[in-house]
Amino acid sequence: MATRLSRAFDDWIRKDFKAINSELESLYFAQQARENVSDIGENLKQDLVIQGNHFVSRLLKEGNTDEGFDSGFDLLGNVGFFLAACRRHEVPGAMDRSDHSLKEASALAMHLGASLGVVPRFASAHLETHNRAINGEYKTFTSLEDEKIFLDYNVKGVFAYIRASEALLHCLPLGISHPVTKDLLEVATVALNDVYVNNETLFAILDVDHFFFNVRPYYKTHRVGRHEYRGANAGDFAGINVIDLLLGLCRGDDPYYSQLLVDKFLFMRPQDQLILRDCMRRKSLMDEFIQVSEQDRQSRWYQDNLRAFLAVCAAHGKTAIQHHQALVSKFIVKPANDNVLTQKQDMTASGPPLDALITALKKLHDLRTAANRNDIPTRYQDVEFLRTTLTTEQTQ
Repeated sequence: MATRLSRAFDDWIRKDFKAINSELESLYFAQQARENVSDIGENLKQDLVIQGNHFVSRLLKEGNTDEGFDSGFDLLGNVGFFLAACRRHEVPGAMDRSDHSLKEASALAMHLGASLGVVPRFASAHLETHNRAINGEYKTFTSLEDEKIFLDYNVKGVFAYIRASEALLHCLPLGISHPVTKDLLEVATVALNDVYVNNETLFAILDVDHFFFNVRPYYKTHRVGRHEYRGANAGDFAGINVIDLLLGLCRGDDPYYSQLLVDKFLFMRPQDQLILRDCMRRKSLMDEFIQVSEQDRQSRWYQDNLRAFLAVCAAHGKTAIQHHQALVSKFIVKPANDNVLTQKQDMTASGPPLDALITALKKLHDLRTAANRNDIPTRYQDVEFLRTTLTTEQTQ
């Protein structure tokens, strides 16, 4: 159970903190240059810092408030929300190393992060898989409807990816020839199709301007202590990478992909870190199918299970295409271009300039879709080979 003081801090995050952020967002959005936050709502920003520091300083003096992972992780999320909001509103203590007004918040975040084995800032899990609702309301930065829409559908998408990853994990001890493996592969395909349908709805109803100007900025990179940490990403959970690795579309020995995993490990819960590390040492399902003898490729189990496997690959690739063409293009690139903000230094949550981010995302997109490229190790040739081993009656 959380301490009385940490519960009071949580109550503040859910109420007054959210109200202050919401009021500030209304002021920002009413301007012609909506990206500007300087010299706007300074009294509200001061209230945010004073009230947040009131709780933080007392929690720091209270000492180790971790009464178990969930309690400590939840508290880290609340401190992270406070620091992220200060960064979003460009509070001096979040921007200037010589300003120590948020020193105690950084100290508490670093203490909790080090003890839990995660980054000392809020992560996507704090808003998604580990965001406890009270009377039907989970924690958000603001009361904006578009923030809630974004999180509602992100949570649905994350759990659909997790369902797909768990089905693939269960395939490992059974082996690719087991009759139930086909059922598990079909479960994974259904789950990935759920991701696609869920995202279609999200991209249709989410307001581009409110997302770009009022929701996305809370995910910016920001400093905790002496170090700057990238922003939380909706992909900071093991499931989507488990799918990448077990399907074999991405490989742990690929320097680009392994660097991506290294960069995200500490943004995940420790349990997710263990799952992903275990997957990195497993032989992929694709490699298992490729190593089947020519004689066995004529068997019913091979034909049925391979077709189910390729359907999972196609569904995973379809969600990757959707993410790149719909979310990234519509909700980040276009509004940045329309408002001449592409060169703004803090335009992306992960830190690099927008054009560098787009290049990196395109590479990941091409790995997940097994695109025909010679400059990166996609599985295009392997997928094509497996398709040729399906009999005419079985080929889709």
